[in-house]
Order: sequence, then structure tokens, then C-alpha cells
Amino acid sequence: MSKPDHESLSYVDEEAKRKKRMKWTIGITAFVIFQVVQALFFVLVIMKFKSPKFRVGKFDVQTLSIGTQASPSFNMSFVAPIRIKNTNWGPFKYDATAVNFTHGGVQVGQVMIPKGKANFKSTKKIDVNVNLSSNALPSSSNLGSELSSGLITLNSQGELKGKVTVMFMFKKTKTSQMNCTMAISTATNAVQSLSCK
Repeated sequence: MSKPDHESLSYVDEEAKRKKRMKWTIGITAFVIFQVVQALFFVLVIMKFKSPKFRVGKFDVQTLSIGTQASPSFNMSFVAPIRIKNTNWGPFKYDATAVNFTHGGVQVGQVMIPKGKANFKSTKKIDVNVNLSSNALPSSSNLGSELSSGLITLNSQGELKGKVTVMFMFKKTKTSQMNCTMAISTATNAVQSLSCK
């Protein structure tokens, strides 16, 4: 083999080795970038623990009896749709808790929410029977003026404590607060407005 042929063969070998090294470098770089993106997704999305939303939904009043403006009172019953919305990537196991219904800061009723679990990325729906009475309200309350306007304003408050578990090993304690205000129409026996913070 002549010297120029040997040099051109050597050049072709070098070029092939260089292309092979370039492919390996690109492959390793792509793999590292993929692993970094995957780790960032895991840390920023999967491992981000949020407090589930604890709310009461709209409902129709089943029974409602009211007094007069001179002798204001009410008794009502309804089925309250309690919703626990878990936006985490793991289940939320919560303890039993109470939801208090108040009028002007005075408790007029209470319901118990049993201990349970809201699965990941889902909403747990619990329907509870509620009976409210104005017997505990002081005579100085504004119930008389509310009855004459046709709207009774109520608040529902509660605190839900539990643990979110991600990948069966990462656990974090979370607390959700319910603070909803609702206006109930005495004419239609329905919730006219409902807002939760």
C-alpha cells in the first residue's frame, strides 16, 4: 500500500471515530437533559403538597319553618353536599371533624364528617343531614330583619386535618379550612348565594 493510500485510510478511520464520539456525546447529553427535566418535574409538580379544598356545595332546604319579625325564629333541615377536592398526586387521609353552622357568630347546628380518604386528583363527595335551629340566638340578633327581607344568612366553618402520601413513602400533614357564607331564600327554600374562602 502506498503512503498516500495509507494516509487517506487513516483519515477515514479518524473521521469514523470522530463521528462515533460525537454520537456518544449527543446521546449522553440528551440522556442527562432528560434526567434533569424528569427530576425537575418530580420536584416541582409531583412533590408539591397542597391543602385540599374543603367546601359545602349548593343545596335545597327540605323543611323550613320561620317565625315572625316580632318573634323571629327558624328551624330547617337539608342535605349538605360536603366536597373535599384533593389536587395532590397522592391520597389525602383525613381525620373525623365537625362542621359548624352559625348565624351572626352563634352556632345554630353542627354535623360530623367521618374520617376517610380523598384519592389523588379527585373530589370526595359526602352528603350529610343537617338540622338547624335558632333557639340559641340572643334576642338582639338581626334575624327579624333578615326574615322580613326573605333571606337568612348562615356561615359554615370547619377544619380538616390529614396527611397526603405521595409514592407510598413521602407524607406531609395538611390542614384545610372551610369558611362559607350562604343566603337562604325563605320564599324558595333554596340557597340564593354561596361563597367560600
